[in-house]
Amino acid sequence: MSFPWANHYAPKHPLMRWMDEKLPLPRLVYNAVGAGYPVPRNLNYMWNFGVLAGAALVIQIITGVVMAMHYAANAGVAFDSIEHTVRDVNAGWAMRYAHANGASMFFIVVYLHIFRGLYYGSYKAPREMVWLLGVVIFLLMMATAFMGYVLPWGQMSFWGAQVITGFFSAIPVVGEPIREWLLGGFAPDNAALNRFFSLHYLLPFVIAGVIILHIWALHIPGSSNPTGVEVKGPQDTVPFHPYYTAKDGFGLGVFLVIFSILMFFAPNALGHPDNYIPANPLSTPAHIVPEWYFWPFYAILRAFTFNFLWIPAKLWGVLAMFGAIALLFFLPWIDRSPVRSARYRPMYKWFFWVLVLDVFVLGLCGMKPPEGVWVLLGQLAAIYYFAHFLIILPIVSAIERPLPLPMSITASVLGEEPATTGQPA
Repeated sequence: MSFPWANHYAPKHPLMRWMDEKLPLPRLVYNAVGAGYPVPRNLNYMWNFGVLAGAALVIQIITGVVMAMHYAANAGVAFDSIEHTVRDVNAGWAMRYAHANGASMFFIVVYLHIFRGLYYGSYKAPREMVWLLGVVIFLLMMATAFMGYVLPWGQMSFWGAQVITGFFSAIPVVGEPIREWLLGGFAPDNAALNRFFSLHYLLPFVIAGVIILHIWALHIPGSSNPTGVEVKGPQDTVPFHPYYTAKDGFGLGVFLVIFSILMFFAPNALGHPDNYIPANPLSTPAHIVPEWYFWPFYAILRAFTFNFLWIPAKLWGVLAMFGAIALLFFLPWIDRSPVRSARYRPMYKWFFWVLVLDVFVLGLCGMKPPEGVWVLLGQLAAIYYFAHFLIILPIVSAIERPLPLPMSITASVLGEEPATTGQPA
């Protein structure tokens, strides 16, 4: 989107004018995150999570590079190389705990970022590409995190790799060759460690590249806002700097305080104790479980306990797990409501909070052993997850009567009278 009222970059110093002519990097920064980028004046702190996700990625890249300097991708010494880094390398313990807990903080802010997009309808036109690139980033994060979980070569690392890659064998004909190709053999060993280490090191830089595309796509239509009403003029916007750089700075400070508390006072709270036991292919843990950020999808994977039609339960689980993520790609076209924000969609708002509760229940079921009431609860939660997107959302979009929208962003900020209809402005 073109903002004719935006401040334009006009360097005054001769050196900066020369730089702007030869390599307009200052102009790019000014227009991307400076006073040259107008943003809606009513953004709340839920819009901080994009910046926090970027900060978490920077932490992961820096700590990951340092960890890689001391890591040995060999099944015989991988576990010992991690212990050596923690115990003998100067500040190695800080790098290890920052990297491990940084992954959890990264997923926390990204999950909050996704749910904010769901609540405020940030996936709707004209921002479909922003949403699609965000889902791609989420998939790359999941792949990177899974491979990173294998690298410490503890009990849960080994058996997690064994179980998760084993689900590929459920795919007819090509499944087993794909699994052997991923692992470089018939079971996790040196080849798998080398492959996972190489990809785990590479993918964060790929994520950074997709984030650049994500931000680029965002700057074309401009940022969304809590009302879902589009910008109508300069009265609806303020420059990104200094207004939102200050707001993001405060959010970043809160993020770093929480991250520091987790890192220094509870560094193993979100990990599994079995991963401090060296990998032993001859000793299966009592309960194999992935990291917490995979629990909802793990619950969906395990929800199928019997064969249906000619398809085995194992394959149904794999299809459901990938389908749970694939649904997000089609969300801009599944939700046909002309109103974006849940503030003005009373029915959708209730179902949104039911979805949040459902995902929480899925995570709880993914954490627990697949026995007793947790199996049935996981199945019911998985059914509701798919029903929300495939059945409930289209019906709500068709029958819901939205509340009146404000005439403009400025009107919502100043509390002026809303429009008489619930149509998008």
